[in-house]
Amino acid sequence: MSASMPMPEISSRRNRNELSELRELGLGIIYLGLETGNAQVLKRIRKNATVEQMKQAAKRVKEAGILLSVTVLLGIGGTELSRAHAEDTGKVLSEMDPDYVGALSLIVVPGTPIAGEIDSGKLAIPGPFGLIEELGTMIANCNFTRCFFASNHASNYLPLRIWMPEGKEKALKLIGEVLRRKDEIKLRPEYLRAL
Repeated sequence: MSASMPMPEISSRRNRNELSELRELGLGIIYLGLETGNAQVLKRIRKNATVEQMKQAAKRVKEAGILLSVTVLLGIGGTELSRAHAEDTGKVLSEMDPDYVGALSLIVVPGTPIAGEIDSGKLAIPGPFGLIEELGTMIANCNFTRCFFASNHASNYLPLRIWMPEGKEKALKLIGEVLRRKDEIKLRPEYLRAL
């Protein structure tokens, strides 16, 4: 059994003992949508949780013996905060030390607040190679005990599935090569990207 609970549900309403009880009842994994480790980006996207609250929620899940899967979102910082978003997210992920990380790429849906920000010129989203550079920066800043890191979601341009720490250098080498060559053939075509 798995659960995906809103952040306030995990962080403020479920203590370690309650989570341990849920584990004993068969709850095996909890999915936590971090999105970003950057406080400025979290505020802009109205996440309704702080970095510290999410780190505490992750700690409670791990202490209860439940597997933790964390989702992050490439591109959510826009071009202006791309590097800070990637660095901060990698550092927060390291502190959380989850069992799994899933990196998805932002796909803008018309009519949403973020689409309005883009249309008005307040926000610019990184292009395919900018998102891949963000992925590389994020991975470079991640230090895990043992974590399966995947960017193989259909929204991503460069699908990766790696165990960290052992696969980290190989992944960074591949990302570096893709960025150096700017070879679009290595990327998932736009028509195959989806939410």
